[in-house]
Amino acid sequence: MTALPDDLLINAADEVRIRQNLALVALGKRPADRALRVGRLLDVHGRNWHEDQEIVMAGRRIAWVGPTGAYPGQVGNRIDARHLSAVPGFGEVHKHIESSHLTPEYEAALVLPHGNTWTCEASHEFSNVDGPHNLDFWLTARLAGSPMKIFPLPGSAVPPTAYEWGGGHFGYAEQQGFLKAHLMVAGLDEVMDWPAVWNPENPSYDRLWGMIRATFEQRGVVEGHAAGMRAIDDVNAFAAAGMASDHEAWTVQEVQDKLRRGLFIELRPHSAPDIIKGLIAAGQADWSQFALCTDDRSCSDTLKLGATDHNIRVAIAAGLPPEIALQMVTINPARHMRLTPWVGAIAPGRFADIVLLDDVPSLSIAEVWADGEPISVRAAFGQTVPVIDWPDWATRTVKIDRDLTAQDFAIPAAPGRETMSAAVLRPFHWSDEFITMDLAVKDGMVQRDASRNVTKFAIVDRFSGAGKTSKMFWLGTGPKTPDVALACSMGHDKHNIWVVGSSDAAMARAVNTLRDMQGGWALVQDGKALATVRYEVGGLMSQRPAADLDAEMQALYAQAEGIEWMYEPTFSPRWWPGFPERLAFATLTCAPWRWVLVAPSPSAPEGFVNVATGQTHPVVW
Repeated sequence: MTALPDDLLINAADEVRIRQNLALVALGKRPADRALRVGRLLDVHGRNWHEDQEIVMAGRRIAWVGPTGAYPGQVGNRIDARHLSAVPGFGEVHKHIESSHLTPEYEAALVLPHGNTWTCEASHEFSNVDGPHNLDFWLTARLAGSPMKIFPLPGSAVPPTAYEWGGGHFGYAEQQGFLKAHLMVAGLDEVMDWPAVWNPENPSYDRLWGMIRATFEQRGVVEGHAAGMRAIDDVNAFAAAGMASDHEAWTVQEVQDKLRRGLFIELRPHSAPDIIKGLIAAGQADWSQFALCTDDRSCSDTLKLGATDHNIRVAIAAGLPPEIALQMVTINPARHMRLTPWVGAIAPGRFADIVLLDDVPSLSIAEVWADGEPISVRAAFGQTVPVIDWPDWATRTVKIDRDLTAQDFAIPAAPGRETMSAAVLRPFHWSDEFITMDLAVKDGMVQRDASRNVTKFAIVDRFSGAGKTSKMFWLGTGPKTPDVALACSMGHDKHNIWVVGSSDAAMARAVNTLRDMQGGWALVQDGKALATVRYEVGGLMSQRPAADLDAEMQALYAQAEGIEWMYEPTFSPRWWPGFPERLAFATLTCAPWRWVLVAPSPSAPEGFVNVATGQTHPVVW
């Protein structure tokens, strides 16, 4: 027999040859490689269980499915798992792998034992760090032999707004190129800058509509992001503009309004229980327009909670039958993302990705198969993680060609003033207006006010080499303990360095520490680093096992317990007292944010800008 192509990556020419072979294997005219016998098999197309079934495989794919003993051909190896129930490998309809802080090959080793065999990568994180190499980055692990399939969606938010700049800039030409380059590219990542979509006067209008056009031309999926969008006119406009989905809904009414206008609803675990219970009470019968998604989850949380399996258990606990919850991580997302020829079901032509359960109601996972091979038993990943030598474009991404000093974070006062009015933000500041406070002046510089929970916050450009810095005052976050600063190179979604601190010198030391590490976290006190966590790949991820990265994070948390952290409640129910880890998300610039701090740019020289209107304002006056 002629050697078949390696189908680690999907392309049309090789796909034809693979399927020509699968057809002959299914007819018994060519031998199969292996057959897996299971006690029950879930047909997710009809939500039916079938007893005593065989799954016949050729290479990485399924060739035949049916009753045990009925396959007409020869089989090289037969495996008996009749004590187990088979369901398709779980898929993520919307996930930022970068938020696990693991490179793709180590993310795969973490989540595959939890049943997660394929992921639609919402790729505006690494895209903003190195846009030109985006597709190379996401396909490298698979080419190296990783069993997990990653379907990249290039980011619409590259840059997130017209007032930001850095390592990537995507428009029509870039999106067209990505979609034409590979069938693994499924569409356009969540369109977040809604003001730029509806307003022709917005400076990002043409860029975003160029990406949408390119996606339509290649029959890709335009994913949406409708955070805070509840007005019916806005929901109608959002759907009319071509956005296919939303993962930001928080209430039953919001879901119903968006569902009625044709949006595919992607439920995250923190809001899923209330939404599912409310929809069941309201009589929701058809769940085909729903998926469960992770969006963002650190490896530390995955080690504690699980991966896609956790999302399924949350849905089951909220009242969904296991079969519907399983459809929401298999066939539903595969249909939505137009990936059903390859994933989403235990059916011929699909990759042989199978989760074997010894108890369905509790979703107890006994084994996971991927690419036609067993890859884990219980929680133990049974394969070697591919060794990848990531090049400099992935590992040398923090470009600051000088030492920052305390002066970089000082905010000068006008001559002769004892106080200055200051613009103040607080985390998750979803307001049309910023806070204004009078702050004291000392030695010609505007001062923090710990007694009123006012600290200093800054964004440092990590792309140009110049280390351009914008700074202002924030309320209710950061360290109250003197001479302390916390810095991180993960600052959604532009991923410049953010730093918050009780002294300018500590802020400079924290940023310089991150520069030397090429990204991660740095907690500084009294001139020395108390704890660091390295994200040496893209300033977002680390190339090591999840347990090793988690140990470093736990050491950071332990040191942070010795610091007094400011806190004030804000609009978000997910903003908590203590170590302000979610500051990485408080730097977002997408809707519903208005006033934000970004790295200095020609359109916002001090970095303080209303991203909904383009209005700028001094940080002190």
